[in-house]
Amino acid sequence: MAAGLEDLFGREHPEGPDEAKGELRRALVVAAHPDDADFGAAGTAALLAQAGWEVRYLVVTDGSKGSDDPAFTPEQLVTTREQEQRDAAAILGVADVRYLGFTDGELTASRDVLEAVTRQVREFRPFAVYTHDPEPVIIRNAFVNHSDHRVTGLMTVDAVYPTARDRLNFPQHIEEGLEPHKVRELYLWGANETNFEVDISAVIETKMRALVAHPSQFGEDPEFLDQMRTFWRDEQGRYVEAFRRIVMFR
Repeated sequence: MAAGLEDLFGREHPEGPDEAKGELRRALVVAAHPDDADFGAAGTAALLAQAGWEVRYLVVTDGSKGSDDPAFTPEQLVTTREQEQRDAAAILGVADVRYLGFTDGELTASRDVLEAVTRQVREFRPFAVYTHDPEPVIIRNAFVNHSDHRVTGLMTVDAVYPTARDRLNFPQHIEEGLEPHKVRELYLWGANETNFEVDISAVIETKMRALVAHPSQFGEDPEFLDQMRTFWRDEQGRYVEAFRRIVMFR
């Protein structure tokens, strides 16, 4: 199966990893909460995994506040949502899920969060990183962008450039054997202005299965599933995930 991003993504033509330079077919998806990655990039993750890329999910918060069900304690919710995210990742072919464990709803832009994300970027050494767009407070004049989403996006963007790249940022990483790393492409979901679409029509049902693998958050109500399919369907009838794409300098 074709492994180039241009083959996967159609009309757009990213260059893809340069193996001669040691670049790897790896994609890191950084999400604020369990299930966010599946909303934002599950279809793209599935396509990449099918093409032989190694895809990793990184979940920044513990998801401990994401339920109105009084039967859940925060501790139970953390355990439940971690397993749900692992189950969803397995459906998509995502190779690994990592958790940073910051408290849900209390995430702030800080050196601690930045260091933790930078460490993951330097360890995994992805060619492409996917995350929340940190800029919108209101998305499409339709809903409020959760503060954890904004902080996660901002810390991830800052980790991609410049902290993961620059040796003198977090020098303890170097002492631990984690070398600086240059991410080549950055994809932001939840953007008000997008410039890149991935046709996920071939894997839309896989994406839907990943979403319903989060039963603490969503049921298998047909109306909900139809609403979700409509959300990702464009005027031509394709299913797409839209991103703001930034190609970093080589």
